[in-house]
Amino acid sequence: MTRWWACVALLAASCVFGAEPVGAALDRPAVTVRAPERAVLLAAAAAGPHWVAVGERGIVVRSEDGGRRWGQVAAPVSVTLTAVRFADAQHGIAVGHGGTVLVTEDGGKRWERRLDGHRIAELLLADAQVRGDAAAKKAAEQLRADGPDKPLLDVLLLGPQRALVIGAYGLALATEDGGRTWASWSARLDNPKALHLYAVRQRGNRIVIAGEQGLALKSEDGGRSFQALVTPYKGSFFTAELPNDHEIVLAGLRGNVWHSTDDGRDWQALASPMPVSIVASRIAADGTLLLASQAGFVLARRGGALVPLNREPLPPLNGLAVGPDGAVLALSIQGVMPVASRP
Repeated sequence: MTRWWACVALLAASCVFGAEPVGAALDRPAVTVRAPERAVLLAAAAAGPHWVAVGERGIVVRSEDGGRRWGQVAAPVSVTLTAVRFADAQHGIAVGHGGTVLVTEDGGKRWERRLDGHRIAELLLADAQVRGDAAAKKAAEQLRADGPDKPLLDVLLLGPQRALVIGAYGLALATEDGGRTWASWSARLDNPKALHLYAVRQRGNRIVIAGEQGLALKSEDGGRSFQALVTPYKGSFFTAELPNDHEIVLAGLRGNVWHSTDDGRDWQALASPMPVSIVASRIAADGTLLLASQAGFVLARRGGALVPLNREPLPPLNGLAVGPDGAVLALSIQGVMPVASRP
């Protein structure tokens, strides 16, 4: 369980995928479980009035009654799924290990694989050859030789058919047609070390990507170009939020939460009540910043402080989701946990 938890909760570069090659899990449908709402789940999103959550072994669950009851839906892979987003009530994307991208066009009832690590390696190799980039060509050839073992860790929906997916080793790919074709965005990123990319958020034309070793990338032109921000912390940032037009929040290892109110030029720390890694975040319906920690607490920003919403710790948390009605769900190693929006 230790190796598995390191992979699931920290999304670390050093995670071990087990003895079975990831490629085999790409070609095998998700395992069917008796109580899917209590499986290890990593992410959830609202699909109109419904909820969809994803997690280990390709598990996808769906609720049509506000999260009281959950049913598993079929998925074409059994790799761990790390993130899910919906552009509207019908169009959604889930990403995960093995470079997996799953697409739904019916609110999460049916899913189709439209990208994996094999295709990613070929796409990056073709892109490097077109650009005449010898270093990128060598990296793509190594990616192909390694096999589909690189995880995608987050997805940004730019519209019903447009998306950006990011992941380990600087992977960044975008689609304009619902995942049928893809283009590499890695060359747009100021990320010469190919550091892992953990979270991506958008507000208007601004896109921010958070990653390892204090990496934060900002685009002000809708993703056409990105610049690295100078950040005060050199540990990994696992999540990011854009609460307003000028504020950027980054959070990650050891409870580090930093925010800038001037577009990323100057940074101030937000004191966390415990030095435990922050692994997920969301903006609540009323604009409140919410953060989830490995200690099992959901933290809300109240003024200049972070305050736990739950008095007793939940199981270690993996993700957060906010519904259009203001409902908050936490995703944990023991499944879905509803959270009160007030302490």
